[in-house]
Amino acid sequence: MAVHNRDVAEIFNEIADLLDIEGKNQFRIRSYRNAARTLSDLSGNVSEMVDRGEDLSELPGIGEDLAAKIREIVETGSLEQLEKLRKRTSPQLRDLMSIGSLGPKRVKQLHEELGIESAENLEEAARAGRIREIKGFGEKIEQSILRDVGKVKEGAGERRFRWSEMEEYAEPLVGYLGELEEIDRITVAGSYRRRKETVGDLDILVTCSHSAPVMERFTSYEEVEQVLSEGDTRSSISLRSGIQVDLQVVAAKSYGAAMHYFTGSKAHNVAVRKIGRKKKLKINEYGVFKGKKRVAGATEEEVFEQAGLPYIEPELRENRGEIEAAAEGKLPKLVSLEDIRGDLQMHTTASDGKFSIREMAEAARDRGYDYLAVTDHSKRVTMAKGLDAERLGRQVEEIRQLNEKIRGIRILASCEVDILEDGSLDLEDSILDELDLVICSVHYNTNLSEKEQTERIIRAMDNPHFNILAHPTGRLIGSREAYAVDLERVMRAAVERGCFLEINADPERLDLSDVHCKMAKEMGLKIPISTDAHSTSGLDHMRFGVAQARRGWLSAEDVLNTRSWGELKKLLKRG
Repeated sequence: MAVHNRDVAEIFNEIADLLDIEGKNQFRIRSYRNAARTLSDLSGNVSEMVDRGEDLSELPGIGEDLAAKIREIVETGSLEQLEKLRKRTSPQLRDLMSIGSLGPKRVKQLHEELGIESAENLEEAARAGRIREIKGFGEKIEQSILRDVGKVKEGAGERRFRWSEMEEYAEPLVGYLGELEEIDRITVAGSYRRRKETVGDLDILVTCSHSAPVMERFTSYEEVEQVLSEGDTRSSISLRSGIQVDLQVVAAKSYGAAMHYFTGSKAHNVAVRKIGRKKKLKINEYGVFKGKKRVAGATEEEVFEQAGLPYIEPELRENRGEIEAAAEGKLPKLVSLEDIRGDLQMHTTASDGKFSIREMAEAARDRGYDYLAVTDHSKRVTMAKGLDAERLGRQVEEIRQLNEKIRGIRILASCEVDILEDGSLDLEDSILDELDLVICSVHYNTNLSEKEQTERIIRAMDNPHFNILAHPTGRLIGSREAYAVDLERVMRAAVERGCFLEINADPERLDLSDVHCKMAKEMGLKIPISTDAHSTSGLDHMRFGVAQARRGWLSAEDVLNTRSWGELKKLLKRG
């Protein structure tokens, strides 16, 4: 039974969390988190690497000890070390980690100072106003905890996966089914096709010559935990991961209509059906009908044409104005991966990356990029070996020398500079003068009020060296809430000052959200898409950022790094 990279990464992250709760050595904890990131970035399947006898210790950040643990997980499905750690920490205390406002350190502090061991204890303490009295918490965090406990209670039993996580399950299943000669076409529809940030289940549509072999192969898939239902044209299974998958066999003449219907969103479908009714048409999953006569349905283009609309890309189908824009001929031509000319955030071994500048540059060149910005952390991020002015100066010189040796790509000297609590930058202007561009970000003091956080960022933007705000809300999808910030005000300040906000393409972040991307577009604020890669394979995360940009209605014109370096340099020049 195959073990997914995500499964191993989750085990390592849980070990790190439990060690953190116990107050163990931070460097040991970080080694597990780095290993989890390496596994998440891998393009190949670690289970297959073990089967082939490959040396896992050659992977970045994976030594002999962690390689042995990976082999144990792949071969047994579990890790003895994790089971021992779980026994030392109560299940209720572990469950507190699912509350977005809490990390392992806060869980440990709450447990030690207030004796909190469960979500119920936590909620009671928050309602009684006791949490705000603990050093480092305060009223705002107390209110966030109450809100997040409520979210956990509301979402009990409903698990959603990040899109990138769901891909690990969807694509192998589609490939497995696609081996059948009876299948003509196969597509995953639903929110997966719309590229939503999180996906709850999978809807697969197929056309085929004979459905029985398809259903038999589907229900006998090795990852199946339970067959929920089985029929001639529709079956449903639950995978070991807890994901429900529905398979629907549709007639070729209805394929487009079914694709439109099952892709959704529900609000989009309702709006299209409403247009159809005005034209005396019935639009459903079987086709488009005028009376009893089918007039369309084989393709999605036919369905839209009958509604008097051009084709609307799946990423836009959320009923957020796409139908009106389509009717007026104002749909954007969405940005594509092929439009991207370079990557404006990544890390090397100088801070917390896994590869050298040369290795990252050559990997970017191999992906067809014209330029790559080296953005190692500044000194405030001590756990990531952040650079002070002297080390950054040496790196700038190294980049200049490499640019004379490496052909086919330009390496840009940059830095991810921390925004300090008072809005000043973590490095002096004298060294920032030496850089091609400056990326700025918030990593600490994320518990400020919305007003304080917003003003902090805008004060940083007043520095004429500030070019791009990285991961603008600091969120981690499903595990860490965004810090409080008025993004509309920040965006307006960026437009006024000639700054930009990135889409961070790390699939755990996808920060900005699609809604904020659209807001930026409407303000005329251009957005760079950056991977924040910590390895060469992390550069492939650009596709996740592009998908997010597409959901936010962005065209190539709206994206900063679709331009040549010469054009980009002019846009980055302030004043």
